[in-house]
Amino acid sequence: MDYIEITDEILDVNKISQMVTDPSCGAISIFVGITRDNFDGKKVLRLEYEAYKPMAKKKMKEICDSIRKQWEIHSIAMIHRINVVPISEASIVIAISSPHRKESLQAVEYAIDTLKATVPIWKKVPVIAV
Repeated sequence: MDYIEITDEILDVNKISQMVTDPSCGAISIFVGITRDNFDGKKVLRLEYEAYKPMAKKKMKEICDSIRKQWEIHSIAMIHRINVVPISEASIVIAISSPHRKESLQAVEYAIDTLKATVPIWKKVPVIAV
C-alpha cells in the first residue's frame, strides 16, 4: 500500500512508521528530513515550503510505482510538510517496508533523491536571522 500526503501538520515519525509496518516484513527504512539552523554560513530561523498539491501527489505516486518495479517492497509512506517548518522539525518522512533490509534501504534513498529532483514542492528562501 502507498500512503502519500502533503500536509501542514507536524509529522509524527512513529505514526508514519506504523503505517508501513507488516508482520511479513523484516525491515522498515526511514528517511527524515529536518530543518537545520544554518544555510551558507547564515543562521536560519525556519523554512517555508509550498507545493502544487495535485501535481506533487501525482509525481509522488509515480515514484512509488517506480520503486515497486525495482525492488520487492511491501508498503511506502511519503509524507511532506508544507508552510512553516521550524528548526529541528521534520519537513519530510519517507518510510518503506520490505521483507529484507537491502530493498528498503535502496528504495528510500531513491525515493528522496527522486522526490527532490522531480516533485513540485519548493523550499522558500530560508528566513535568516538579522
